[in-house]
Amino acid sequence: MRISLIIPAYNEENYIGGCLDSVFKHAPNEFFEIIVVNNASTDKTAEIASSYPQVRVVHEPKKGLPSARECGRLTASGDFLAYIDADARLHPRWLPLAKKIFESSSQVVSLSGPARYWDAKAWQQPLLGLSWWVSAPLMYRIVGYMLFGGHFVVRRDALEKIGGFDRSISFYGEDTDLARRLSTVGKTIFRMDFYIYTSARRFKKEGIPKTNIIYTLNFLWPVLFNRPFTKTHKDIRLPPTSHEPDISGNSPDKSVAG
Repeated sequence: MRISLIIPAYNEENYIGGCLDSVFKHAPNEFFEIIVVNNASTDKTAEIASSYPQVRVVHEPKKGLPSARECGRLTASGDFLAYIDADARLHPRWLPLAKKIFESSSQVVSLSGPARYWDAKAWQQPLLGLSWWVSAPLMYRIVGYMLFGGHFVVRRDALEKIGGFDRSISFYGEDTDLARRLSTVGKTIFRMDFYIYTSARRFKKEGIPKTNIIYTLNFLWPVLFNRPFTKTHKDIRLPPTSHEPDISGNSPDKSVAG
């Protein structure tokens, strides 16, 4: 499998290094190529990413995740495109599980799953996990498709069939829009054991209840009305915690089969 890893990054100088370190630690030489899309950054994001010899840095001047992801799609050469956010941390089970699922069926066009928050405090973890373990499986079974934009893998030809990413969407709802359109050409899978570690910075800044509600509404609105609930968003760029997560990937998991 030729899998291109694509990492959109806007002003991620505090996180992109940790993200790339986790990739090279837990999936060394496993990706066909690694692309960082510098999305109109004004800090040292591109400089830091360029310091990794195996990383190709490309530039997308139009700010916004869909634009950065579309730039990655048009640049990449792999048959499968894996997207992770710049504040994500890969673990050793992520890529092997993705390969296993796509190799099991040619009908699968996309794979995604929940997030675990490596910089959240212990008392925050149950609250952060509530929407994933309660709401997400229920909505996935009812609607039939779901995709978390923080990390997912998609077949390149399926993405081409639906015309790529919708660059008119700035942030919220773009992943659900993508999942809805992908579901018309194949099977979209959301599995609880296909997770990634990511930062809880948005929850820390805007509050857990408010952020959970906003994310839920921006899942439902594209499903019901073909448009996001929220048209604007704030970029959250908090300083990282003083420690990186201890990622072993050996913790037990339950799954939601697609």
